[in-house]
Amino acid sequence: MTALISVIPILLLIVLMMGFKVSGFKSAIVTLVVTILLALFAAPAMGIVPERLANASIYGITGCSILLGLLKACFPIILIIICAIFSYNILCETKEIETIKTQFIQMTSDKGLLVLLLTWGLGGVLEGMAGFGTAVAIPAAILIGLGFKPMFSAVICLVANTVAVGFGAVGLPATTLANQVIEGGASPEELCEVATFIILQLSLMFFITPFLILMMTDRTKILKNITIALFVGTFSIVVQFCCAHFIGPETPAILGSVAAIIAMLIYNKLFIKDENPADEVIVEKKKFGLTKTLNAWSVYGLIIFFILISSKIVPPINELLNSTLVTKFDIPILSTPGTAVSFKFGWLSNPGLMIFLGAVIGGLIQGLSFGKLMKLLAKTTLNLQKTVVTICCLVAMAMIMEYTGMTSDIAKGLVLLTGSAFPFFAPLIGSIGTFVTGSATNANILFGKLQAIAANDLGLVNQSTFFGVSGNETNWLAAANCAGSEGGKLLSPQSIAIATAACDMEGQDGDIMRKTMPFAIFWILMNGLMVFLGLHVF
Repeated sequence: MTALISVIPILLLIVLMMGFKVSGFKSAIVTLVVTILLALFAAPAMGIVPERLANASIYGITGCSILLGLLKACFPIILIIICAIFSYNILCETKEIETIKTQFIQMTSDKGLLVLLLTWGLGGVLEGMAGFGTAVAIPAAILIGLGFKPMFSAVICLVANTVAVGFGAVGLPATTLANQVIEGGASPEELCEVATFIILQLSLMFFITPFLILMMTDRTKILKNITIALFVGTFSIVVQFCCAHFIGPETPAILGSVAAIIAMLIYNKLFIKDENPADEVIVEKKKFGLTKTLNAWSVYGLIIFFILISSKIVPPINELLNSTLVTKFDIPILSTPGTAVSFKFGWLSNPGLMIFLGAVIGGLIQGLSFGKLMKLLAKTTLNLQKTVVTICCLVAMAMIMEYTGMTSDIAKGLVLLTGSAFPFFAPLIGSIGTFVTGSATNANILFGKLQAIAANDLGLVNQSTFFGVSGNETNWLAAANCAGSEGGKLLSPQSIAIATAACDMEGQDGDIMRKTMPFAIFWILMNGLMVFLGLHVF
């Protein structure tokens, strides 16, 4: 009964968004209000509140949970989102995004490789840098401009925008997950561990997804498609694993996608012999000098540079930034003896600052004045106000559910229902969260802690080895939430809405969802199998 009461906010969010088609930010506001009411009246009455907080005022617990949620939402989640979209808007303002598009189009004359470059390569870079729909909207628009059918362009971009999602917007989903799961916030080493586990759980999809993209483009060249998928997938997974294991969640999608692009160019140079492009692909050749190319890529190039020099790759800088201008304080009431709950934020070490610096300096290089850049930043912030409200409400809701005991009760109910098979279903939970909210970050906010509590209830709290990599069992199960979120991304109404807008397919959302459904089911099943095997076999 307590689990059924506790799950009401999640079910309400699903019903409002899917059943009544209420917008995300309105659904989040309503759900937060209902969660507050449940916390104030149902949780104490039914004995859901954790024993360690039993003597505290329920009003104090709820109020402090909301405060902690708002702080976590703003620093760094919303900060990263605003800066990531700001960097993309600079490229649109200076028109240099057109240069980047054209350069990708001219890289190969092979139709399959061209589609893979745009969706898996450019799409992965855009997801890693900005996220929030850019990886679907831009490649889809380019494909249509090249003569591909709108339905094909929409579906293939959604299929391609999966593996990179967990590390989108400079690793925000994975970072958020780690900070949700680990009390007091994750250390750099713990961030690396969670990021590495996500890569391991997604490992097969690094090969399967490029193969599916190539087969959707041209089914007649199976052997060539297998060869390209293995070649590109190997480059991508090796780089992403190294980034996750040695640097953290910020760079796997970015550098892994760059590695995939390099692999495709190498394959094109070695094995594609001046093939004529397909009839539907029309490419107008343009020459770009080194200066023009560096100018066009200055924003993203500088962002990567600042992120890398502030990471563990350069220990002196990393240690200085992590120890300078750091805000940290315990949250009253929630901080009981032995279980201190604190908020910590590094003003100089967070990825949002690195994105902001790269974007501003790159924008200046591309010819925008500082005043123009600040106006563009203000415009970007205003345009994201609904996203800001949504995230604030969802994070506050997640914190209330955690500290009033609701999340714990849901986890216990799921463990009782599935037993030792729970790890197989863990990615499905992440998929449901992404399907409902449209965001892997939001899915990790909602269900990341639930996965950790379920792991504890199952006794999965020890150090172990997963596919040859050692780490904590709880973090392995929590990582499944992020790995599984990619399956939900394929079906999320928000993602599909972006695809329909980019491809001018208003009213065809249901048709796109039917086409992506088999891919999503396959993805979730594969993720569940990898999580289960990693925990119990390998």
